[in-house]
Amino acid sequence: MDRDLVALLGFVAMFGLMALRVPIGVAMGIAGVGGFAALTGLQPGLNLLANVPLSVLTDYNLSVIPMFILMGAFASQSGMSTELFAAGRAWLGHRRGGLALASIAACGGFSAINGSSVATAATMTQVALPEMRRAGYSPGFSAGLIAAGGTLGIMIPPSVIMVLYGIMTETDITKLFAAGIIPGVMAVAFYCVVVAIVARLRPDALPRGERHSWGERFASLRALWAVVVLFMFVLGGIYGGLFTVQEAAGVGAMGTLAIGMIRRRLGWVQIKAALIGALRVSSAIMLIVVGAYLFGYFLTITQFTQNAVDFLVHLPVGPYGVLALIMVGYLILGAVMDELAMILLTVPIVFPAMMQLGFDPVWFGVIVVMAVTFGMICPPVGMNVFVINSIARDVPLGSIYKGTMPFIGVDVLRLLILCAFPSISLWLPGFVQ
Repeated sequence: MDRDLVALLGFVAMFGLMALRVPIGVAMGIAGVGGFAALTGLQPGLNLLANVPLSVLTDYNLSVIPMFILMGAFASQSGMSTELFAAGRAWLGHRRGGLALASIAACGGFSAINGSSVATAATMTQVALPEMRRAGYSPGFSAGLIAAGGTLGIMIPPSVIMVLYGIMTETDITKLFAAGIIPGVMAVAFYCVVVAIVARLRPDALPRGERHSWGERFASLRALWAVVVLFMFVLGGIYGGLFTVQEAAGVGAMGTLAIGMIRRRLGWVQIKAALIGALRVSSAIMLIVVGAYLFGYFLTITQFTQNAVDFLVHLPVGPYGVLALIMVGYLILGAVMDELAMILLTVPIVFPAMMQLGFDPVWFGVIVVMAVTFGMICPPVGMNVFVINSIARDVPLGSIYKGTMPFIGVDVLRLLILCAFPSISLWLPGFVQ
């Protein structure tokens, strides 16, 4: 059978299994091992199944993922997200839409100590959404805002998605982290502009909150020392050459645990909950990584990857035309696929093509991460939206998706700006040696 046809059947089988609600990692693994065995024989397929999971799960570079997730879990259990929102509410709550602005600021701050979009969205749903609803905010818009704010978790460093991209493409992760800072700040600013516009057009949907005294405002800042210390310690240690990214993840997790215990915010119950939560998230991520590697071996033996790269490079639309097609492809995939699976399946195909067309690997990493974030809040999948709906079950999915639309619009604008002006995201990495 023609190898291109086998590759196509492999994709059909994978998406078919996903449509049957088989977990994404398992679906990719079954399709990959099955296709590999169909081309090479049953025994080589079984050998692949025996060897790949072991090599992936014992890869030292991938240890950074569970450590950063554990860092975020400890931070959440110790109440740092609540302190971030309380500070934002004290300073901004009296403005029209002030609680929404405080939620965005809290999402940005929590993202700086948590590399997961889903974790950021879930945490802020429990912290900020009840406050906004009590203040009379539109439930759909409030939930949509938190879903969009959650995407900051994979843009502002430390970012699990950027770590995976860096490992897969052998791109300097420290430069990727630096490149994500300005686009992350831009996202916060653009989301605040959306809130300001909605507050002006629909003042009844975003009422004013109570005004806090200057003493209360400055008092709220004192509680943020732990977040600032962690962010500066982890990123400062990386850029100061004190430790590698992998070491920084471990140090960050232990530092968050130590701070939580010193502040008497982490007892045995909270530590156990953080460990269980981090284990669940890490296991789900590593299952997807294993499945993607299995499917990747299958695509390699069919030569689909090489053929796809050649096809993209020789398209008669120019480098930026190819980039535009890839971004459209990410938007389509994002509507039906998990962001990790998208990165793991597509980067081995599109990255070599982009390098042959002369694009910068660090800049392209930022663009890919931004494109992936759309899928986290776009229908019909929108992982962040489903997470929020699972917590706030009385807020319909349709209302949440409607609430995300203005934020998707400014995200597209931000993507276009960064595509047109690569220096925006490459300025800070230029200072990294």
